[in-house]
Amino acid sequence: MARAIRLAEQGLFTTDPNPRVGCVIVQNGAIVGEGWHKVAGCGHAEVNALNAASESVQGADVYVTLEPCSHFGRTPPCAKALIDAGVGRVFVAMQDPNPLVSGRGITMLREAGIAVEVGLLEAEAGNLNPGFIKRMQTGRPLVRLKVAVSVDGRTAMASGESQWITGSDARADVQRLRARSSAIVTGSGTVKTDNPALTVRFGGSPEDFRQPIRVILSSRLDLSSDAAIFQQPGRTVVATSKLSEQFASALPDGSELALLPNLEPDTVIQWLAGQQCNEVLVESGPLVAGSFIKAGCVDEYWLYMAPKLLGSDARPMHVMGLQTMAEAIPLKLQDVRAIGDDIRLIYRPEGA
Repeated sequence: MARAIRLAEQGLFTTDPNPRVGCVIVQNGAIVGEGWHKVAGCGHAEVNALNAASESVQGADVYVTLEPCSHFGRTPPCAKALIDAGVGRVFVAMQDPNPLVSGRGITMLREAGIAVEVGLLEAEAGNLNPGFIKRMQTGRPLVRLKVAVSVDGRTAMASGESQWITGSDARADVQRLRARSSAIVTGSGTVKTDNPALTVRFGGSPEDFRQPIRVILSSRLDLSSDAAIFQQPGRTVVATSKLSEQFASALPDGSELALLPNLEPDTVIQWLAGQQCNEVLVESGPLVAGSFIKAGCVDEYWLYMAPKLLGSDARPMHVMGLQTMAEAIPLKLQDVRAIGDDIRLIYRPEGA
């Protein structure tokens, strides 16, 4: 199962909106086939493993990180493929988190006379797909907030200048964070001040990753069509709550318009869920970041702390409305590690 989990990780940047899944087939104590889900719409992990098998899988043991599907989607059900192949036992790390289908694949296998065990390395398998699991269970994607800060907790100089607080290694780590995200949310102020592309820049083959949806929150259309974000591959969406003929006609070429009731974080997140987004990255200035924090919409905080002092005149992260210690937002540290000269800290809200 550990091998199956490693295989699933190879789809970290490519399977969206589907989950990352790996599968290993064992016959007489030896691996005879393995596979993972690579791209949505293509073969699932179980089918890829069956197709790669070097010998008969009759009576074989199958290890899969997520319950085999039982329904027809863009591909046939994997549970039926395993039944037709005549495997003997199936070890499932975790059930499908979708309550509408959870357990049906397992039932289908058992009714066909195949022994099924569930729960082997369940936590590790869950870590592959935190956003998919949350969307299936709650209808909302997982939201991460990325912030680059100085040692004295500042996010930009008083002028708004923020490039670059962190070093090249930390910025490369952010590229991997972007690559696993379904969408990146930013504000129009960041687009005007920093002119970011907000793309994944890995080099190599485009098949190795997909570009997340770029979402710009804009209360009025005052964005230049020459901005770098509008020149990139993939989808760029301008989200607004106000629509006029002038607004629509001024929309930059190559972008889409999302008309929302308002630009509150909850509303934006619900729209992203409708776009089948599993993992959302908020990569913005302090005002948008602060609004997501205050709304309680952040599931994980990714802080990259640089060994620099920007001074008391530099800009802090804005979380408006907190007046007393009782209103402070408690966080629980999940991970800390050095990334080059910087430190990456991952927090989750306490109790989450």
